[in-house]
Amino acid sequence: MAPRGDGLLNHDLMPGEKGPQDACGVFGVWAPGEEVAKLAYFGLYALQHRGQESAGIATSNGQQILVYKDMGLVSQVFDETALNALTGHIAVGHCRYSTTGGVTWENAQPTLGATAAGTVALGHNGNLVNSAELVDLVAERYGAQRRGELARGNTTDTALVTALLAGDADHTLEQTAMEVLPRLRGAFSLVFMDEKTLYAARDPQGVRPLVLGRLDRGWVVASETPALDIVGASFVREVEPGELIAIDADGLRSQKFATPERAGCVFEYVYLARPDTSIKGRSVHAARVEMGRELAREHPVEADLVIPVPESGTPAAVGYAQESGIPFGQGLMKNAYVGRTFIQPSDTLRQLGIRLKLNPLRDVIKGKRLVVVDDSIVRGNTQRALIRMLREAGAAEIHVRISSPPVKWPCFYGIDFASRAELIANGLSPAEVGQSLGADTLGYISEEGMIAATEQPKSQLCTACFSGTYPIELPDAARLGKNLLEQAELPLGAPEDGLSNLTVSAGGAGALQHP
Repeated sequence: MAPRGDGLLNHDLMPGEKGPQDACGVFGVWAPGEEVAKLAYFGLYALQHRGQESAGIATSNGQQILVYKDMGLVSQVFDETALNALTGHIAVGHCRYSTTGGVTWENAQPTLGATAAGTVALGHNGNLVNSAELVDLVAERYGAQRRGELARGNTTDTALVTALLAGDADHTLEQTAMEVLPRLRGAFSLVFMDEKTLYAARDPQGVRPLVLGRLDRGWVVASETPALDIVGASFVREVEPGELIAIDADGLRSQKFATPERAGCVFEYVYLARPDTSIKGRSVHAARVEMGRELAREHPVEADLVIPVPESGTPAAVGYAQESGIPFGQGLMKNAYVGRTFIQPSDTLRQLGIRLKLNPLRDVIKGKRLVVVDDSIVRGNTQRALIRMLREAGAAEIHVRISSPPVKWPCFYGIDFASRAELIANGLSPAEVGQSLGADTLGYISEEGMIAATEQPKSQLCTACFSGTYPIELPDAARLGKNLLEQAELPLGAPEDGLSNLTVSAGGAGALQHP
């Protein structure tokens, strides 16, 4: 994997300590006369926080589709030469964090597949829970030999969807999509295209966000509203749960493939989405500030200073300070230029851990009673090291406040949490978690308080990671898992085209050579 050069994009504060990992980002544009590859590039740049493992863009000039993708950040994958080669009036872009399938070049998106009338390029944000069932369906419809992306070593649920969109000779891609989409279960915000048409589709629960925007000479679809802003598109509306949108020379048309049963991910408000995003008309930043205010109401404490854990805890810390009347301050400085390092530290340096990213302002902290605000606790190792560092800097008291409830359950809809056994709140009470971290006190926001801050009805939100109530039925544990499609016993045999061990000297060149 290419090194990740921008530390601002990496929320992990300790080497090897994985926090809640983001979902993917998708972007699509239909705009004759515009440089669509560059629009997609800047759109993905705005969505980079959602996935930093790989990036790709596919374009169509009405006759053929080209795709360029590689491992790394958007700014590392693309340059002017690559973007200038991607000509056309339709583009689909994707930045990935893996929730099904490993971190490999073969699993980068957009995927490519044959259809009855041409080619489909597809980007997917979310995670399907019936992949094993879809494997059976692919084998039943198209035979046991692996074809297309599956033959090239792709082990993602996205490759299964791409395979199913092949359809047959008497169906258009749009007709095939209307037949396939109801068969998918789980979270999926899809942006895909053939040579002439751009499509967008969202699962009936609307777990992951997807929005529609208007350009002077075209249309844009994207995971979050800042991606519309960055390309100069005006927000039109959300893509509705259970909706398929098609955009071509005849304009925009919409069909419903399922009845909406809204269950939007509440963790988008807590952590995943950019603060300047709007979801269902609610500003994410405003929701996070309100979560901080509610924290102050639910867990007041006498203290001298409220400080955030940068960057994710800042809006809630502002809200806590506003409601409590305790001054807000920056007690921790983040090094914006430290990404994931591929240089192994010595044993001495390894002990520094969190100091690679954060350093305390001793003059601000010394002798103070601190309220330290963060968005969530997963394993607790980061918070434990942070509290130790603040103690060493002279903090008199440390009161930790968390703007989400205890994370006790894994997510199967597109967030890669630690396993349930690794979640610190799964086996301990809040008081015991606080004691384990070394805090004087610990307070989590209530589930009711968090939901109220979103201004959405509880019945239209997914809170599974906090409550254990999953709005989309899960299959048996044996038919779930990130590496499900890498199991040899699945009913998909040897590849038809002999490309199961595809190797390329450069990911982008390989994508162009092997469409």
